Amino acid sequence: MKMSSVPAAAAVMVVVVLLSAAAATVTGQALVPGVMIFGDSVVDAGNNNRLATLVRADFPPYGRDFPATHAPTGRFCNGKLATDYTVESLGLSSYPPAYLSEEAQSNNKSLLHGANFASGAAGYLDATAALYGAMSLSRQAGYFREYQSRVGASAGQQRARELTSGSIYVVSAGTSDYVQNYYVNPMLSAAYTPDQFADALMQPFTSFVEGLYSLGARRIGVTSLPPMGCLPASVTLFGGGNAGCVERLNNDSLTFNRKLGVAADAVKRRHPDLKLVVFDIYQPLLDLVQNPTNAGMGLCLLSVSPRFYGMAWHGMARVRWMHENNI
Repeated sequence: MKMSSVPAAAAVMVVVVLLSAAAATVTGQALVPGVMIFGDSVVDAGNNNRLATLVRADFPPYGRDFPATHAPTGRFCNGKLATDYTVESLGLSSYPPAYLSEEAQSNNKSLLHGANFASGAAGYLDATAALYGAMSLSRQAGYFREYQSRVGASAGQQRARELTSGSIYVVSAGTSDYVQNYYVNPMLSAAYTPDQFADALMQPFTSFVEGLYSLGARRIGVTSLPPMGCLPASVTLFGGGNAGCVERLNNDSLTFNRKLGVAADAVKRRHPDLKLVVFDIYQPLLDLVQNPTNAGMGLCLLSVSPRFYGMAWHGMARVRWMHENNI
């Protein structure tokens, strides 16, 4: 059976701000003016195509099930990303383009429904991206500031302000900090225990979200970490010959996720007008790994980078959860 895969961590897009699924159907209007996307390979729509990095997805079999082209787009997926599905469900007429793409760089009109700033191998630590020639979150934020200026110049400052304040912001990061940095960097793993490393990631997480807020973002969805011990690469590299998930890596995910929730709550207390939601993807993905035939969703292998592979899933899940949380 052919299926389109959606990166696991990007499942936040299924959970961010569907105010009313019926509204778009009845009015024919988009529910939000745009979507802004930041993070790593699970939401990168092609920015790494324009970078001098080995972490790229511009060759087959990537894109083989992507509608219309059936060709590589730079998405680390055989089909659509979760962001693509959610953009469609929100009633937007086009996917936010990869900001470094020729389309986005040459046509300001393509930016009027948002943009994708994500880069495969980026993490909360800028050093993680630097290891692979990826675009760090700091650099992504810099491009977002440039984006705001371009929209203001082409569509007017009022339109730019409305787009900034009304859009949904998606942040998917953290896995690369562990899988492509901490676990394979002896100096880093010697300097920090897993608990200390999770603490070290909270400061750049907080700074990034606070930075988006200062630039006008008011609705932000952030993914937790998936069960990292269930990534096929983790099982191969750290499983000791066993086929099951690596428990200590899953425990690292849980530790990070607890601290992420606390850090997010602190940000919300400082900014009561900010809707910040952490979508816990850990348990849903663990359930998929443990009961793939009962999940009612497709599973596939997804290349996170040339060396690291992860489980992918898709489906319009957790919509009720979103509505109940007034997202």
